[in-house]
Amino acid sequence: MEVRYAADPVRFPRMTTEELRENFLIQSLFKVGEIKMVYSDTDRVIIGSALPFDSSIILSAADELKAAYFTERRELGALNVGGPGTIEVNGKSYKMKELDCLYIGKGNEKIEFASDKADNPAAFYLLSYPAHTEYPTKLSRIKDAEPGNLGSDENANKRTIYKHIHPDGIKSCQLVMGVTILAAGNVWNTMPPHTHERRMEVYFYFGIGESDRVFHICGKADETRHIVVSDRQAVISPSWSIHSGVGTSAYSFCWGMGGENQSFDDMDHLDIGDLK
Repeated sequence: MEVRYAADPVRFPRMTTEELRENFLIQSLFKVGEIKMVYSDTDRVIIGSALPFDSSIILSAADELKAAYFTERRELGALNVGGPGTIEVNGKSYKMKELDCLYIGKGNEKIEFASDKADNPAAFYLLSYPAHTEYPTKLSRIKDAEPGNLGSDENANKRTIYKHIHPDGIKSCQLVMGVTILAAGNVWNTMPPHTHERRMEVYFYFGIGESDRVFHICGKADETRHIVVSDRQAVISPSWSIHSGVGTSAYSFCWGMGGENQSFDDMDHLDIGDLK
């Protein structure tokens, strides 16, 4: 497990491009047949992936967690961005198609990932936060998630939001998680931007073409920077940073939050004119 210690807003403006990428961008998430994990001291979030190929892979607790098993003190969200697959939790199997999401609560000792077909493997994006109590493991299918439509073609930000783990859906301790899909011909997300001092957020971008990129905008409103993001890469966003982006074509992303509360609307909105 890679461990990262977050830069503060004082150091942030002086960072080079490479330093920004080393601190905030997770570039190499998915590796065939492996589970990859990055532990950030920003709200103690863990960002990871599982890419089972021709055999299943089991999630274990890395030495850094000092735990008997991964969810001994944690909860976990798993979003499938690949082919059909299965997650087995303490002997119970959950079949998952593309964009289905599984919440795995605290106290589940055995978690195993598998793909239905090696030539079209499942790809599970993982997001985990500390948990104070146990909530039941539950599957949210994308076809059953209530869509929320935002933006417009005129502003190039027409998009659909699907909430998977949230107070009115799957219950959790602090994890909130969902997917945003941009309509064809639209490229902007989360603009005008916002911050939320009471929570941090991770954006995991996917559905980006090989020759396309997303320019993720971060930093304080009066001191912004950008990070160029490729397919299946994630950006860590501290509570003091905006998190917005524009792509060279349409794309999708998984947003996940953890912190003091779970209120989706608890945002400190900013005007575009405030940005520098």
